[in-house]
Amino acid sequence: MSRLRRWPLSIRIGVPAVLGVVCAAVATTLLARWLTPWAAAALASTLSALLAIAALRRTLKPMRGLFRALAGTVASYRDGDFSFGIAWDRDRDLAELVDAHNALGTALREQRLSLVQRELLLDTMVQNTPVAMVLLDPARRVVLGNLAARKLLGQGRRLEGQAFDAVLTRAPQALRDAFERDGDGIFAVGDEDNEEIFHLSRRGFRLNGRRHELVLLRQLTAELRRQEVQTWKKVIRVISHELNNSLAPIASLAHSSAELMRRGQLERIPNALATIEERARHLEGFIRDYARFAKLPAPRLQPLEWSRFLAQLRSQVEFAWDGQHGDGVFQADAAQFEQTLLNLVKNAHESGSAPEDVQLRLRRQPDAWRIDILDRGSGMSEAVLAQALLPFYSTKRHGTGLGLALCRDIIEAHGGRIALQNRDGGGLWVSLSLPTR
Repeated sequence: MSRLRRWPLSIRIGVPAVLGVVCAAVATTLLARWLTPWAAAALASTLSALLAIAALRRTLKPMRGLFRALAGTVASYRDGDFSFGIAWDRDRDLAELVDAHNALGTALREQRLSLVQRELLLDTMVQNTPVAMVLLDPARRVVLGNLAARKLLGQGRRLEGQAFDAVLTRAPQALRDAFERDGDGIFAVGDEDNEEIFHLSRRGFRLNGRRHELVLLRQLTAELRRQEVQTWKKVIRVISHELNNSLAPIASLAHSSAELMRRGQLERIPNALATIEERARHLEGFIRDYARFAKLPAPRLQPLEWSRFLAQLRSQVEFAWDGQHGDGVFQADAAQFEQTLLNLVKNAHESGSAPEDVQLRLRRQPDAWRIDILDRGSGMSEAVLAQALLPFYSTKRHGTGLGLALCRDIIEAHGGRIALQNRDGGGLWVSLSLPTR
């Protein structure tokens, strides 16, 4: 029988059947002497069938074990256990099936190991990132909170399973106020001597078919402190440069005037004194501009009519206006808004544009007024456009870099926006939006 196991499965199943037929023939010959032919044939057929079934069961017994093993490993794979394999050295017809099954188990095991390693790496990164991360389920319960979130919101304790609203009740008031506002935002925690600044970001997504929310709290204190130091350094450089440009000639001319008086050359003294006065007034204006930028008061809003407001502005600087919406009324601080438009129109004239090409357009939008100042000057490069609204940035040789920054602060204090872009065909387009109240 051991030699028979090496034969193909069809031959191994057919041999017992042939043996059963042979046995039936022998039994029929032997029993024909005592039984009737019909009874002898029936008895022989029954005996042949029993012998064939017994032989077949013995032949198929290893295969039944193999099928049970296959079913068991498949169940293990379904449960996430890929450590099982099957050894089979019997039937060659089934060897390919066993090899394919073992190869599948090996591939699944390698993929599972790779996923586990990636999950460990991701969990390590999430837990040790300085950004506080909190994952909320549809019921606003904490699914995951990393170490930074535990420190910021849970006093070092685990947050998983807790209601997030209950967690917020133990958080600082500034943090609770930030969550009550929609969208992202920046808030500060602590007093002036020990203040920490954070950026709040919230993003929704679907996980396993259910809506979840990811909350990120990033500490910005160190980064903002570095930016603050860089800004102060730039301010000091600008102020030092302007002071030196004014004080150096003043000191030199004062010394020269003393020498002229000593020599009796009094006719040259008025020119020196005029230059000293011009540099002193320039320095006075420079300091006044910085003070105005640093101490910009909150706007005092009042109703203003466009036609009267723009007529007053045109008495100070020239620009073209088509007169549309002149009867409209808007809310603004008259002095601050006039200073903003005056600066922008003067910049348009200083850009090299012809006076008749400097235009102001007024449009009424559903929830805002839009004011556009256009020119046909030299425009701005992309690098200048990106920084033009920043304080202390200027392309002018004697500029303070505060004009456009002051305009932006005034417009934003009114709840509006300002944007710059180059025009097709040359020139600059400055767009302001002022909300309707």
